[in-house]
Order: sequence, then structure tokens, then C-alpha cells
Amino acid sequence: MLGAQFLGLAAVTCIVRVWVLPVSSLPTEREKGRRKVVHVLEDESGAVIVQTAPGKVVTHRGGSITLPCRYHHEPENSDPARIRIKWTKVTDTFRFEDVFVALGRQQRALGAYRGRVTLENAGPWDASVIIHNVTLQDYGRYECEVTNDMEDDTGFVSLDLEGVVFPYHPRLGRYKLNYHQAQEVCRQQDAILASHGQLHKAWLEGLDWCNAGWLEDGSVQYPISHPRDECGRKDAPPGVRNYGYRHKEDERYDAFCFTSNLNGRVYFLKRFKKVNYSEAAKACQRDGSAVAKVGQLYAAWKIQLLDRCEAGWLEDGSIRYPIVNPRARCGGPEPGVRNLGFPDKKFRLYGIYCFRKNREGAAVPPTPQPKKAVGAAATNGTSSI
Repeated sequence: MLGAQFLGLAAVTCIVRVWVLPVSSLPTEREKGRRKVVHVLEDESGAVIVQTAPGKVVTHRGGSITLPCRYHHEPENSDPARIRIKWTKVTDTFRFEDVFVALGRQQRALGAYRGRVTLENAGPWDASVIIHNVTLQDYGRYECEVTNDMEDDTGFVSLDLEGVVFPYHPRLGRYKLNYHQAQEVCRQQDAILASHGQLHKAWLEGLDWCNAGWLEDGSVQYPISHPRDECGRKDAPPGVRNYGYRHKEDERYDAFCFTSNLNGRVYFLKRFKKVNYSEAAKACQRDGSAVAKVGQLYAAWKIQLLDRCEAGWLEDGSIRYPIVNPRARCGGPEPGVRNLGFPDKKFRLYGIYCFRKNREGAAVPPTPQPKKAVGAAATNGTSSI
């Protein structure tokens, strides 16, 4: 949800307008009707109130996306070289990360955005920027600030990513992670901690998970589609249960991770015999790949529609397999990634899921997803809270 900016100045000469624009010049059917404009009103005192309408832009990891921002300045013949454009990412209530700054022809991308952010230059009064090679960490809310001498105004736009949320706990068991450890295990599995919005969207798509997990804002929540006594109360309505903000150092829960499009391909390595974990790692290496991470398998299931009814090793030592089209012999009536836990890595024998990175370094375009592939992202979430 985008915030509103209220300016108590006697006169405001710079008005920022923020709306959702398509990435390409030809909007898709999905993008039609999503343009959002700023409403400019005048109150009784003559002061201008600027409200940024709700809106966001959506892309996937590895893609390019425009963060739209337009402004109007009076008088219109003002020197454009005196106008300063600054983009900032809002990482927390009182925390900001500098992204991009421009003054006339001087431009600079900052920090993790260096070399990836440029002005769109779509015409006069355009302060839009393009983020190239989008990463998981780029997800979030951005502020566009336009300044001329002593006058300035701001607008906001949110960057969302197409992807998948998945619950995660390590080999040690459930409820073993503080907040920082949860961040790290998601990173190890090619993911980041999910936001509340991402978890809520996953719940709407059918995610049902009975273990509470950390989210990126420090809260602990869990999604319930089928209420039952062991997951709160059977007579409670479906929804995302919320424990609120917890102590990041002392309290321990699971994690809800989020990942997006792959820069490569996950595949089941065909072999004549099943292998232990060490042999699996060597087999993927000989094939020019590495054992797939949990986040990579989820992304392959959700985005590339990987469907394989064979259990295999993953990088964290767990055994899982992805099902897009459910059938009786493949673990239940719902699509999802089946999880068989963490068996003995030396003596238990299974197949292998490998991940091969794209040689050219370009991300694989997302595959259009049929409705039946949207559902519970995991199928063993019946543990009690």
C-alpha cells in the first residue's frame, strides 16, 4: 500500500505523479487498466495536497523494470539542469537505502544498484528509472523525490516479484531459528525471507502450513486454508495467523522464504541406480551442475512447471520432489513440492535433482502457469503450533 504525502506549504511548485507503466511499449492484457495517477486537490487554505494512488510494478528476478515517476514544474521554462532527482528504497519505517541520484546530466547509481539503474529519459518531466538484472533483494517500496532549489515533492511505487513462498526448517527440526538464522537459511536456499504481502498471496493461492515462521519484517505468521484444532482452532476462519513482532535474538521459529525466476534449469538426473548424498553431489558435478537448492526446486516447480514423481536429494540433505499435476501414486490430491524429510546422508539411497546455471547469464523467462499448478506449495504442514 502506497502512502500519501501531505504538504503544508503555502505554495508548491513541483508535483510528482506516480503511476504504473508497462515494461514494454505494448501493454499486455494483464497490464491494461492498471495505470494509477496522482490526485491533486486544493484545500480551503490554498495549500496543495498530493496523494499517490495505490499501485505497483511487477517483474521477476533477472528481468528489467521501470519504476515510473513523472513531475510537473511551474514555470515550465525552468532550467532542467537545476532539478535534482533522487530514488530511495524504503527498507523500514525509519531506514532508507540510496538507489539513484541525478542533477542535470550528472547521474549516479549507488550501492547494490551501481551499474544496474539508469534514467528512462522518456521525455520532459520524466524522473522514471529502469532497474536492470533485478535481484530478490530489489523487492520493496521506493521513493521518488524531485527537488528544485528549496522546493521538493515525493511519490512512491512498489516493486513486486513473481515467485513462490515456501516454508523451511533445517535438519535440526522445527522452531530452531532466530530471525537472523532464518535470514541465513533462506539465503542458503537461493531465497530471501518472505514479506507479509507475499505470504498472504501464497495463502490466497492455497498455501496451508501449520508451523509459524519468520517474515522479513520481524513478525511471525503462518497461513491456514483448512482450519483444524492442531493449527489454532477448527472453528476459526481461514487466514494468515499472526504472532506479531517477536524478539529477533531470543525467540525461535521456522522461516517462510521467497524465491523468484531461475537463472538456469533444475532437472532430475537420470541414473541406473539410486545413490547416497555424497554420490549425488559427485554425479551432478560430473554432469556440469550442482545439487539443486530447495528454493531452486520450488522455483522450477512454480515457474518452469517441473513435474517429477521421483524423490531426490537436494543441497541441504533433504529429499523432495515437485508435482504440478497430482495423481494418486505421487503423494496426494494437491500440487506442490513433496517433502520426505532429512534421511541419513550416508546410507539412504535416492535420485538427484541438479541445477545447471545458464551459460549466457540470462534468466529463463517465466512459463505461463495453469490454474491447477497454483496451490499448496508444500504438503506436509500438519504439525501443531
